[in-house]
Amino acid sequence: MNMPYILVVDDEPDICSSVRDILEDEGYEVEVAKNAATARQILQQREPDLVLLDIWMPDEDGITLLKEWKMEGDLAAPVIMMSGHGTVETAVEATRFGATDFIEKPLSLAKLLLTVQKALQRNETPISSPHRAASSLVVSRMVGSSEVLSSLRDKLGKVAAYETPVLVMGEFGVGKRTLMQNLHAQSSRAAGSFIEINLSRLAHDKEALEIFGSEVAGKVTAGALERAQGGSLFLDDLAQMSEALQSQLLGVLMNGLFTRVGGVEPIRCDVRLLAASSKDLALLVQQEGFKAELYHCLNGISLEVPSLRQHREDIPELLEFFVDHFVETEKLGYRHFGVAAQNFLRNYTWPGNIRELRTLVHRLMMLGEEVEVSVEEVKSALASPKVRADMPDNSMLLPLNLPLRKARAEFERIYLQRQLSVVGGSVGELAKRVGMERTHLYRKLRSLGIEHLKHHV
Repeated sequence: MNMPYILVVDDEPDICSSVRDILEDEGYEVEVAKNAATARQILQQREPDLVLLDIWMPDEDGITLLKEWKMEGDLAAPVIMMSGHGTVETAVEATRFGATDFIEKPLSLAKLLLTVQKALQRNETPISSPHRAASSLVVSRMVGSSEVLSSLRDKLGKVAAYETPVLVMGEFGVGKRTLMQNLHAQSSRAAGSFIEINLSRLAHDKEALEIFGSEVAGKVTAGALERAQGGSLFLDDLAQMSEALQSQLLGVLMNGLFTRVGGVEPIRCDVRLLAASSKDLALLVQQEGFKAELYHCLNGISLEVPSLRQHREDIPELLEFFVDHFVETEKLGYRHFGVAAQNFLRNYTWPGNIRELRTLVHRLMMLGEEVEVSVEEVKSALASPKVRADMPDNSMLLPLNLPLRKARAEFERIYLQRQLSVVGGSVGELAKRVGMERTHLYRKLRSLGIEHLKHHV
């Protein structure tokens, strides 16, 4: 019996290589395409049984390619969309044009294989209702019963009733995106789109195209503002925005109009702007690193998301929530955190906040065997358990009899594993933290045997 033939379309070579290896290990036949043009050529030669299609590609986005295939009847196979910054509305838009499912990057090995298997079992029948795909990306619940979180929920309910832009501040991994999704869901715009743009993942020369869209030689590509019409646009990592885009966005807020790149006709902007930053924008304004006018326009209503250290009492509830989540979504075996493990986690420093906790639970559920998670297992899984300040961190002790090249590689492996844990498993955040371009970082992780696809979501 011939195994299914899968086409992977993604502009990141390391993603294509990793996905190919994973799928071929499972016995699938795999072909890769680095862009839409190559994918069209492959499709003309052979019809795949399944397509994994990246949404954000430089020359032509995946939604446009999917729309073309489905409208022209060129593809009968199911299509799974992939994205590094997916939202519920992106999934809805994709399914409107025939996508079967939607998975987010960084890719979880278990989730990837489960989604591929489910798509192939559907007998190439696309999901007709957009709510099916969106169900895997439902608005995350703000988990916790602490006083600080209850107070934040109360503020959120009041803020949701207005149309004013909202600026949310907080450390990396505290759940700023979850907060904004909940705000949108409670607002009068809940029936509209919630579009998310992570500015740290965009090159400055691509920002305007992503936000405003383009109009070149009669070809129109809708940007985030256009796709969010009637809904909300969430701009994450606001401090990464270029000075040019700051000026353009300020013009939109002041005039209520925007124009596609290369276009001439202004478009009325019916979008509520939501923004987030883990950096102190007020300080950046003082340092002339951010436009004061834009800051004041966005800061009409501001919310502060507490660090996990500020509501440690919610950790047992969060542990239970994430365990149930991975049991349901990835079919992982149920595990229970013992009292000693819970107490240890309540006293941990959590530099990566809730995202680090989520990654820890995921790792322990994938790698553990016993039902109960012990405190020793938790300490081993955390890259940096609490140690006395006057003692060396044993994880950094290297054998000094290694050749220089091997010693350097061993240091890089330990260093990147540590940093990956600190940022909660996010390769995008890791790239910023260590100062490496993301594609090069994927290649480095792969060469060092750090299995970010398997162990980090």
